[in-house]
Amino acid sequence: MHYMSVSQRIRNALLNPAWVCFTWVGMTVGISMIATPVRFTAMSITRPVALDVGRVVFAALNKAEFLALVLLLVIVRTSGRSRDLWAWCSVLVLIVLAQGAWLIPELAARTEIILVGGEPPPSFAHAIYSTLELAKIGILLFLGVRSLAERS
Repeated sequence: MHYMSVSQRIRNALLNPAWVCFTWVGMTVGISMIATPVRFTAMSITRPVALDVGRVVFAALNKAEFLALVLLLVIVRTSGRSRDLWAWCSVLVLIVLAQGAWLIPELAARTEIILVGGEPPPSFAHAIYSTLELAKIGILLFLGVRSLAERS
């Protein structure tokens, strides 16, 4: 039986990408899949107010996800897991960049149109964003479980 000190156990745990993946999944599910849909069921919140709050929340979520992504990339690299996980991390990079640079600004612009009383033209931006959210959650769960399974 190999004895490992507490500090070695903590170091090993922190170098396992799983904790970042599962924390990130929690943020994304909590905001995208729970808080946002529920906000639109509250009778006292108008559609423009719900959209305005959503615009601010999703901009903040994207910044938090960008930080989580950087942290994940650093941990994957320093843990020696690059060969196993880098391709999946690259897909996460593309998703976070697409959401931050294209979809969130487009959805925010649509919200602005509604806030001034207009109705924006039809768009697939929301459907694309939602699809990327589901893909991101799936990839993070896969990476987290795979990281735990290989470190046991």
